[in-house]
Amino acid sequence: MAPIPTPSAQPDDAPGRYVGLTAETAERQARERGWTTVRALPPGTVITMEFQGGRINFEVDGGAVKRCWIG
Repeated sequence: MAPIPTPSAQPDDAPGRYVGLTAETAERQARERGWTTVRALPPGTVITMEFQGGRINFEVDGGAVKRCWIG
């Protein structure tokens, strides 16, 4: 039987700290804090709801982060 994969470590970070930052600044800071996947999405983007450890999502409008969530 194949081993069960170990999920990615989740950085100890508060998603709300990114709201209001420029998309570039938010992405740089997220990577510095240990997020392995950083995803910037325009408002209203249709995405799947599966949780992926180590991923942070930014809703970006007008170049600024309007909303942020993990997974």
